[in-house]
This record gives sequence, structure tokens and C-alpha cells, in this order.
Amino acid sequence: MADSKSKRGAADRALIALSEPYEVSYWSKKLKITPAKLKYAVKKVGHSAKKVEAYVALQKHKARDKALIALSQPYEVRYWSKKFKVTPARLTAAVKAVGHSSRNVGAYFAKAKKKKTAAKKTAPKKTKAKKTKAKKTRAKNS
Repeated sequence: MADSKSKRGAADRALIALSEPYEVSYWSKKLKITPAKLKYAVKKVGHSAKKVEAYVALQKHKARDKALIALSQPYEVRYWSKKFKVTPARLTAAVKAVGHSSRNVGAYFAKAKKKKTAAKKTAPKKTKAKKTKAKKTRAKNS
């Protein structure tokens, strides 16, 4: 049921009315979430603004925790080592270098990989002519 715009008391501010587009817009901007996520949160915990705010804060906290690498947890070290295809020691060194953010650690390993491939490309390669010349000199010396 739509709320009355003439009554602007505390009871009106304490509830989120999804039937009113301006309220959906206001609460979406205030909580910094999409209208769809707001509707889901209201469906999950009810129309109370306090409960919805607490639920959204908890969800954001959980999402942040997923993006961090906890070196104190062996299962996390195994997971991230496999994900980045590095040893646990290299993972630990990378976390110490750039912090616990999985995004930063991923960028660190990508940068290291680019440097490694660039070093391989710049190393002088032996051509066929040099190889055959080396074989001939070995044959003469024997």
C-alpha cells in the first residue's frame, strides 16, 4: 500500500515503500545499490529501513572479504596458489609486496609474467647458420 505524502513522521521514514518509485530511487542512491538489489533486500528482511541497511552492509562486507587473501588460512593459501599458478611462498611474497587484495596480487603476477616473457624475447637466439657453423668447427677440432 502506498504511503501518504502528507504524513512525514518517523514511521514514514522508518519504512521503505517499494511501490513508490521516488522511494526506490532515494534508497538506492542512499545505500549505493541498484534498485533490483534494494528490492531483493526488502524481500529478504522486510520493509524496515534499519534492517535493510544492516543487510546491505553485511552483504558488502562479505563481498569485500571474498576479495582479500587471508594468509593465516591454509585453505585460502592453497586456493589462491592454484588460482594464480604459483607456489605458496611466491603468493606470500606477493601479498607482502602489494597487500591482501586479490586484484592487486593478480596484477602483480601479471606484471611479473610480462617482464619474464619480455626478457625471453630480448635474449639473443642462435640462428641455423650459427648452429651449423658451430657444428663444423667442432667437427674440425675433433
